[in-house]
Amino acid sequence: MKRFFALLIGIVLTLSATQHQNLPNDEKLKKMIGRMLLVGFPNEDIDKNSEITRHIKQYELGGVILFDRFYDDRSKTKNISSPKQLQLLTSKLKSFSNKALLISIDQEGGKVARLKPSYGFAEIPSAKQISTLHVDKAKEIYKTQAQMLQSAGINCDFAPVVDLAVNPDNKVIYGLERSYGNNSKEVVKYAKIFMDSLKDKNIISVLKHFPGHGSSLGDSHKGFVDISNTWSEAELQPYKELIKSGEVSMIMTAHVFNSKLDKKYPATLSYNVNTKLLRNELNYKGVVISDDLQMKAISQHYTLEQTVTLAINSGVDMLLFGNQLSEQNIDELVDVIIKQVKNGAISMSRIIESNKRLELLHKKRQI
Repeated sequence: MKRFFALLIGIVLTLSATQHQNLPNDEKLKKMIGRMLLVGFPNEDIDKNSEITRHIKQYELGGVILFDRFYDDRSKTKNISSPKQLQLLTSKLKSFSNKALLISIDQEGGKVARLKPSYGFAEIPSAKQISTLHVDKAKEIYKTQAQMLQSAGINCDFAPVVDLAVNPDNKVIYGLERSYGNNSKEVVKYAKIFMDSLKDKNIISVLKHFPGHGSSLGDSHKGFVDISNTWSEAELQPYKELIKSGEVSMIMTAHVFNSKLDKKYPATLSYNVNTKLLRNELNYKGVVISDDLQMKAISQHYTLEQTVTLAINSGVDMLLFGNQLSEQNIDELVDVIIKQVKNGAISMSRIIESNKRLELLHKKRQI
């Protein structure tokens, strides 16, 4: 028996040593992990000494997300106050990055719009309002929005929403008029117009929220959301059709729990959802980005170590930390992921796989 345990320990140590031999040096590994991070920061203006500048340079961050106001103080400007200010900020962000940097925003239209008329930007109707318009009018509106984003220096828009409006009691999708309706053909029609408008301006669109948030009763910003009894496969239809079109570059996961798809984990942390369903069954080849991992649906139930490990292992390529709902130290975040790679909890092959997908994304879109 002692010989058996000695042999077992020897095998574990050998595998651990092999894992370390196959790892790149710390500097390179940090940058590979950095490419998988998309983070928020609290500045209207930056310079070479700003913390976000250091993070961009040191870790070759994959991207940033911009907000107009602070979540806990709507009277205080965060990143956006005017078209001219935003142009200056985005140009500086790009100048400090040696690699393609995703400069992203939540600009759907209606109530979810970071570029507001009060700051000098064009007013864009909600998805629900757009769905009542003739396609030519929708194209005109979304062309205006895409031009506005391009002029501002934004190259990634977390939109369109392709959740179906199937639950009138849903406050976060239905209540905010973020859906084009309950008919998948209509949703696909208007989402495609949105996506095409962005593509014409070389802006990446991001479908959300996979595998469907439209039937939920809760808000994942505030806590655990279980859609097991309300979700149906019909909510996958917009994704199926748009993926088949070959035009989907990025998809955002939802922090919803669905026991029909995974009996243990919410979608963002689920291998069953992100790899088995999205990649293997729906044949999606592009980048998967998490919804904000600081939302309480995740942060109240999982440690940082558990969150990043489960998310990356599930098939998520980019981890979003908006730094709106709380503040995440980026140095700590990178260190936690490195530790998990070194101890084998996260495979190096997943880091390489995600980096390759991100590289292909930038080549395709020439960001």
